[in-house]
Amino acid sequence: MSNFFNKSDLTRQDADKIVSETLNNCDDGELYLEESKSESILLDDNKIKSSNYSSDLGFGFRAISNEVVAYSYSNEISKDSLKNSSENLRSTLKSIKGTYNYEIPKSNKKFYEDINPIEQKTLDSKLKVLNKVNDFLRKKDGSVKQVTASFAGEQKSIEIIRSGGEALTDVRPLIRFNVSVMLEKNGRKETGVYGIGGRQSYDDYLKNDNWKNVCEEAFRIASVNLESKPAPAGEMKVVLGPGWPAILIHEAIGHGLEGDFNRKKTSAFHDLMGEKVASEGVTIVDDGTIDNRRGSLTIDDEGTPTERTVLIENGILKNFMQDRHNARLMNTRSTGSGRRENYRHIVLPRMRNTMMLSGNQTQDEMIKSVDKGIFAVSFGGGQVDITSGKFVFNCTEAYEINNGKIGSPIKGATLIGDGPSILKEVSMVGNDMMLDPGIGTCGKAGQGVPVGVAQPSILIDKMTVGGTKL
Repeated sequence: MSNFFNKSDLTRQDADKIVSETLNNCDDGELYLEESKSESILLDDNKIKSSNYSSDLGFGFRAISNEVVAYSYSNEISKDSLKNSSENLRSTLKSIKGTYNYEIPKSNKKFYEDINPIEQKTLDSKLKVLNKVNDFLRKKDGSVKQVTASFAGEQKSIEIIRSGGEALTDVRPLIRFNVSVMLEKNGRKETGVYGIGGRQSYDDYLKNDNWKNVCEEAFRIASVNLESKPAPAGEMKVVLGPGWPAILIHEAIGHGLEGDFNRKKTSAFHDLMGEKVASEGVTIVDDGTIDNRRGSLTIDDEGTPTERTVLIENGILKNFMQDRHNARLMNTRSTGSGRRENYRHIVLPRMRNTMMLSGNQTQDEMIKSVDKGIFAVSFGGGQVDITSGKFVFNCTEAYEINNGKIGSPIKGATLIGDGPSILKEVSMVGNDMMLDPGIGTCGKAGQGVPVGVAQPSILIDKMTVGGTKL
């Protein structure tokens, strides 16, 4: 755990005094201190291309009065820099009055260990794994033309100081291991990508030669794509596989359930609280309390304990995801969803691990019920318009379904629709809910934060598929 006051002329007493005086007439706010250590190692073209290590230290000071948020940050933790930030906040809010909200719930639950994954495994041992990956894949098949593998690790220590001297702390480990392989056959090239990660040490994910499983999956996806044919186009039934395909729910529905968009009435869901917004069997939660998951948090970036928030229950809209600021303005409570990329950024209500819960049907039943459609197993990039909920997603692994059976793999399929409509087209919810492998990063307002997704297989009765088949 970082002790931020050992590294500067700023004492805890100084910080408490400046924070309390600055926030005296405000509704809310805090001093957010952060130290991060991160690394990235990349193997490409049969050699280690890059190995980077960086560390960062700084604070963000926030004051809130009514709808106005004043924010100042510095990469220098010192008495002078905190005083300067205090003056900046006061000048922004000089004529504004408020009553500070001291109420913040407490929890002693932790969902990951206080570790530094970067230091737990030597650089040399990481390089050896990457070289093993390269050798393993290149010896596997003469069609392998390119292998790319990477490690990314981080330890982030934070301390949040609130008016009155209250302090909350957290240490957050995070790692990711990724493999990409390109195959070539008969002049055709296709790529497969797979990765794993979460809030544990590298060895927790790589034990028992698990790196081989990651390689095999990347190779399998590339091999499937080599055999793929152009995707059909038109309106049809779509079966989404379990796990990572929930990124569609995250993007097309999750963002629309974040508090700020609904307070500003820019979300398609803003006036639908308590109403039926999805089919009967659809329950969606955002859960920050799953051990060691990429999107889990012990406390959010305002110090509120994380929780399991039910967003949609059996088709009925129950809650939005809230930070303290938007919750206060909407007369509700924070759901522990206040997040920021780092000390340079303001807090926004964000997703953690967004999941559709299991139903009763099997994937086989779904496939058998489809005369003509597609089975989408994995997605790459996508685009979403929050106001309308309209989205476009690219499938990275998909198959045609003909007469209740899975057929040939297809390439170039895009799923097109809007979140509110798609929710109502879900006719079967599977009993096979699966978490994603731990690789998600969510972007919003120029900030990226680690997230997770999960879902069972689901059948969507009507969806527009964009294809390349002429």
